[in-house]
Parts: sequence; C-alpha cells; structure tokens
Amino acid sequence: MKISASALRAYAVTRTLLQPNDLATAIERLGFVQIDPIRAPARAQDLILRHRVKDYRVGDLASRFAELQLVEDFLHVYGVLPATSLRLLHPRLRQRIWRVEREHPRLARKILDHIGRSGIAHPRDLTRALGTTTIVNGWGGSSAATTRMLEALHYRGALRVLRRDGGVKVYGLAAPFEAPLSLPVRADEILRMLVRLYAPLSIPVLRQLAAMVGRDSLPEATRIRAFTRLLKSDWLGRAVVDDIEYVWPAGEGVPDEAPDSVKLLAPFDPIVWDRRRFEHLWGWDYRFEAYTPAAKRRYGYYALPLLWRDRVVGWANVVSTSRGFDVQTGFADRKPRDVRFGRELDREINALSRSLSG
Repeated sequence: MKISASALRAYAVTRTLLQPNDLATAIERLGFVQIDPIRAPARAQDLILRHRVKDYRVGDLASRFAELQLVEDFLHVYGVLPATSLRLLHPRLRQRIWRVEREHPRLARKILDHIGRSGIAHPRDLTRALGTTTIVNGWGGSSAATTRMLEALHYRGALRVLRRDGGVKVYGLAAPFEAPLSLPVRADEILRMLVRLYAPLSIPVLRQLAAMVGRDSLPEATRIRAFTRLLKSDWLGRAVVDDIEYVWPAGEGVPDEAPDSVKLLAPFDPIVWDRRRFEHLWGWDYRFEAYTPAAKRRYGYYALPLLWRDRVVGWANVVSTSRGFDVQTGFADRKPRDVRFGRELDREINALSRSLSG
C-alpha cells in the first residue's frame, strides 16, 4: 500500500482520537491506558482520557474505577486495562524473581493470610500489622518490604487493586484464573493489542514493545514465534514511508487530513508515545524531562506536546496558580500563523481548565 507522510501523520493523530464516549468504552477502545504518578497539571491517565471521554474531569478514573470492569496491571508498562484482558497476562511464569521474594520468602503467606482476614490491605495498615522492614526498590531507594511484596503478589495475580486512596493502591485478593489460555494464543493477542494501541508503528518498535511485556507473560521463544506469525499474516496493513515500514490493523481507513483542532497531549499519550515515530513524523526530538536536572531541560518539567491538526508543533507547560492555570507554550520551529490556531489553542486551554477544575 502506498501512503504519503502527510496521510500517515493524519492517521497517527486521528485513529485514537475518536468521538468522545463514556469512560468504560474509551478504555475498551484503547485497550490500555498508561498510569504515571506525576501530577503536573494532572496525572498522565487523566490527560489521556480527557480527549476520549465526554465531559471528563480529572480524577474520574480513580473515583469510578471500582464500579467499572477495569484492572491495573503491567502490560509493557503499568496501566489500566479491561478486566477481560487479564487472561492474556496471567497466569504469569516465574522466570523473574523479585528481590523481596528472595529476601523475605515467608512474607507473602503472611500478607495473604492478613488480607484473607481483613478483606483489604492498605500498605500503611499492612506495615503497622506486619512490621516496617525496608528493602531496596526498583528505583534505588527504599520501600517497606510489605509494600514491595504487595506489588509482587499483584504482579503474580494473587492480588488485585480494588481502588486508590489519594493515589495509593488498596489491594484485595484476586479471583483464581479459570481455564487459562495457551501461551501462543496469549502472545498473538498481546501483539495485536500493542498494534491497536500504537499504530501506525514500525516493526523495530513493535519488536521492542513485545520484549517490554516481559518473559513471565511472553516467554522469549513464544514471543518470537508469535511475532513471525503476525508479520506473515494478513491481519496487518503496511506501507513504507521514507524507507521506514509501518504496520497497523488491516482494514482501518487512512484519513486524508486531521481536523483543525489543538490538543495538549500527555507525554505518554498513544499519539506521541513512540519517540522514534515522533521524530520521523514531526521532525524534532521531544523528550520527557521530569527526571532531567532542571538546568539541562529544554522543554520543561512536564511539557505537554502541542498538537495542531496533524502536526505536533511545540509544547506547553501548565502551572497551577492562585488565579487558575498559567500556560506557557514553546514551538519547535515557529508559532503557526493561521488565525484559527490561536482560537483553537484558547479553546483547548479552556477545555483543560474545565477538566482540571473537577
């Protein structure tokens, strides 16, 4: 299939920005929403969903999570997905052993027994009940051993996240997995889920995403065979643009152009998640700089990619003030001269303010 770079840009922008719907339907359509704890001006999951859920307000996902058929789990990164997708990830193998599992082998049983008696577990309450031993966490800092074991048991499928209290996960026992799917079926569906989420994407990026899922859910040999099957199948549409082969779900229409609208996107929005595609389609190297020393930042602590029509033309930093929200924009080249850009930017800033106001 032949496709121009402009058509590919329009497709990348519009395929997940569908008509805003209800929360459950939006997550079902996306298949997965990445979670990030930084709140500047809102957490990534809220910034992603506000473009895809009608009248979305920051915090709606957290407040409605318990009533919807949703789960938190690790796909290629950590996020929210429909409960029906859990059987693609579980039961996990034990090729990866967590440090807390090695150093505190009896702690898991104590935690499961405690939750069996109490029904739920807040990490703070569990630490009070079982002790305050600390352990090195995945970021090099220290965490309570009970908190890390809660995360490990959740990863293993023994626990599930019931809700969040102030951003903190509250756990309960998970129902046992019945009639698990075979590993090849799981691998095929996981790869398709990733394609649906991030298409159009290059084959090297799809290979990277598949590897990020991890060996406990996708053993290496299983993943490689599934990848080969997918590339040989007619499930994928494909085209070469500037010597880069892109793939997407076959049968999806490729639009001629994107609408005249401005969107302030989360750094982990599916439209901008793939930084290699970002640089190819938009010609500059946006970076997420929250963990970059302030003196070395080019764009800002939590710069939101600024989308105009089918192009990401710059970024915006949004800061809460006593009088509302201050929005500072920057541009990769120059500010668009079209008078409609200014009007649409004001409209988007107003929409963001309404969403943030709760």
